[in-house]
Amino acid sequence: MKYRSNWKWAVAALVMVAAIAGTGCKKKGVDPFPASNAVADWQKTSETRVFAAKDLWQYIDGDAEQYISAGVVSTSTSDYKYKGELEVTVDVYTMGNAAGARKILETGQSTDAKVVQLGDAGIAYAQSVIFRKGSYLVRIVAYESAPDAPQALLALAHGLEAKL
Repeated sequence: MKYRSNWKWAVAALVMVAAIAGTGCKKKGVDPFPASNAVADWQKTSETRVFAAKDLWQYIDGDAEQYISAGVVSTSTSDYKYKGELEVTVDVYTMGNAAGARKILETGQSTDAKVVQLGDAGIAYAQSVIFRKGSYLVRIVAYESAPDAPQALLALAHGLEAKL
């Protein structure tokens, strides 16, 4: 009888350890990029490209060191078009931890930044939206201005936020 009781406790302990360990794990294989029309009027216009930290200079030469020093693990990027006119690039930086994402978001924030409710923290400008959620930093940049660009960029940002 005593043997059975110890066995049950051992199984219960293993289940509890597995549950605790699972809560701290990051999502594996996250694809934060919404498909075309998953966000109203937005079309994904390119394949997603992924750059490891060591190769980031190939994508953002001159600014890569800032991300590397903040602990970037990889960067994924894709292009979108809103209503067939407004072109944007979406960059998703996977950082080693949330502190790295916070550091990048807070660095270079200018006085014309408008705080927006996205993820853990977000800011918007006339032609861009930047937010962080956990260890992710998302940057959406429009190549030109349009009257409805700020609202359209926020809609796309919410679509990305939902997938992280």
